[in-house]
Amino acid sequence: MKLDQLKDLLINFGENVKFNYDLKKKNWFNIGGKTKVFFKAANLKDLIHFLKKLKNQEKIFILGAGSNVLITDEVFDGVVIKLSKDFNNISLLGDDILIAGSGVLDKTLSEFAMENNLSGFEFLSCIPGTIGGGIRMNAGCFGSEFKDILLSIQAIDKLGNVVTIPRKNIEFDYRKNNLSNDLIFLSASFKGKKSEFLKIRNETNRLKTKKNKNQPNKIKTSGSTFKNPIKQTEKKVWQLIEESVSLDKSFGDAYISKKHCNFFVNKGNASFEDMSKLINYVRETVMKKTGILLEKEIKILE
Repeated sequence: MKLDQLKDLLINFGENVKFNYDLKKKNWFNIGGKTKVFFKAANLKDLIHFLKKLKNQEKIFILGAGSNVLITDEVFDGVVIKLSKDFNNISLLGDDILIAGSGVLDKTLSEFAMENNLSGFEFLSCIPGTIGGGIRMNAGCFGSEFKDILLSIQAIDKLGNVVTIPRKNIEFDYRKNNLSNDLIFLSASFKGKKSEFLKIRNETNRLKTKKNKNQPNKIKTSGSTFKNPIKQTEKKVWQLIEESVSLDKSFGDAYISKKHCNFFVNKGNASFEDMSKLINYVRETVMKKTGILLEKEIKILE
């Protein structure tokens, strides 16, 4: 749909809709150009109204914390949706069930669980994203994944229909599931185990210390670039990269982290092209050296 048509169609959404909106500051890489349309959904009613107006006539991308996305420097010819704070609520149901909006940060849910003496959520303190993104990719670390604590999800399709899907109807695998890409996650329910506050805090701190020792932080990066090829080798992806690639290799300001070589870094003003070249170079070099084709874990918006 042409921009003028979209402006006429979405005129009633006021300041919640912006056109030719800059995405560079909306992701951890600090890379990217503009999107044709940017919509910040004030609440569920607002989101339903927007989707029904749009009638799935545009490409739609849901942007969470921006912690695992690489965005094109060109204009994204579609709609980027960001959920507002109205999707950031957490509540306790009974003794051991938590309900969290999809915009809640993983670490925030981990902290809430700890405050309510619920274990099983400690690993979330080490995942730099939102609940929605975590469900989409079955995020995990240190032996735990979203599938281990999930009870059900509430979602909306791109035509504005709300559905609830129980865990038993979702097939999870390593960093993926069988949920339709047409679904936008709204909230989820999780089940924990009652425990003692100090035990939970100690385990959370242990995992955080382990992460900080082995992974870069406070820099322009986007988490793990590639998935571990668990069905092809017992080696971790960082081992394959370390054995195959010169870790000094760079394109422009796109570098490989010295602390963890599966983390790629924007050291200044790396472009989408710079980072893409580095990703493709590492992927191709590992393939030539080991015969293993690495699958990207980060999402590419182009």
